[in-house]
Amino acid sequence: VQLQASGGGLVQAGDSLRLSCADSVSGRPFSGRTVGWFRQPPGKEREFVAAVKWSGGTTYYADSVKGRFTISRDSAKNTVYLQMDSLKPEDTAVYYCASGFPITSSVRRRESYRYWGQGTQVTVSS
Repeated sequence: VQLQASGGGLVQAGDSLRLSCADSVSGRPFSGRTVGWFRQPPGKEREFVAAVKWSGGTTYYADSVKGRFTISRDSAKNTVYLQMDSLKPEDTAVYYCASGFPITSSVRRRESYRYWGQGTQVTVSS
């Protein structure tokens, strides 16, 4: 499994970006897995952003992004998206997608995810 995250870039505050996450090597479907997005701001630890359970589509969000970010999945393309609206300078970070089989109570813990992508940089200027 090798996850490929893409879609990052440099934008201004208030703009939008859409990140994508796909399994670029095996092409295996995400079925049965939970796919999460984490981010690591400069000089800080990696933190949870959002996650979606592929089966059923239950979503989870960090309080800091709730109402601004939307995680979704496309079964036909075997891809998970993170739509980021109303971006703020504090959203600046390297964004990583990850997949695994966390139990519900551990969805927000990075230790619960086995497979990680390489990260994509998101920079929001004020």
